Amino acid sequence: MATEIYKTGIIYLVDGTEVEISPLKIKYLRRFMDDFEGVRSAQGDIEAISALAVCGMNCMKQYMPRISNSIEDFEDAIDLKNIYRLLDYAAGIKVDEKSDEGVKSQAVKSGATWEDLDLAKLESEVFLLGIWKDYDELERSLSMQEITAILNVKREEDYSTKKFLAAMQGVDLDKNANKSNAWEDMKARVFSRGQANDSRDILALQGQNASSAGFGIGMGLDYEKID
Repeated sequence: MATEIYKTGIIYLVDGTEVEISPLKIKYLRRFMDDFEGVRSAQGDIEAISALAVCGMNCMKQYMPRISNSIEDFEDAIDLKNIYRLLDYAAGIKVDEKSDEGVKSQAVKSGATWEDLDLAKLESEVFLLGIWKDYDELERSLSMQEITAILNVKREEDYSTKKFLAAMQGVDLDKNANKSNAWEDMKARVFSRGQANDSRDILALQGQNASSAGFGIGMGLDYEKID
């Protein structure tokens, strides 16, 4: 069965132009996370919608720079429904216009934070592959999903090598392995957009983790969050 690192989607500009949206590259995700603080601090839904529009405008620097020069250009080019679609595909921010819940509340609940991740360390490990000339090029090339997928494969290959060498010495590395380790816990937080505490948390079964497991939230398994 074919798998995918991330999902893409199509949004439509007012003039009918189709724009394919994929997750933000790290270069733009950093700016997005700064902009999103405006949504968190908004006083009510009107301010939250304005702040989300700013987030969307700066997202378009990756996909269509010509409409990202000013908020006026951006709002003239795209309607609110497609702004919400843009934010969903680009950064996983989900806002349902038909929901009785407020816009700010919906956005903030789905908004991820990377404060508990050592992004510099993750980037440094990927950089050692020697493909990028500098960190700016790396951040322009990769999304968080892509960095995680690369590191996942790299660490699995490293572990397989260590396992083979250990087996040559009669040592079974899997025998007393702790399945919930720091790397798996970090991936769980990434794929659950900060909701999961560790890799054993049911909230970790989302996105790529769900696809790998063959099920998960959004794939036949749902959950209810009780405060």
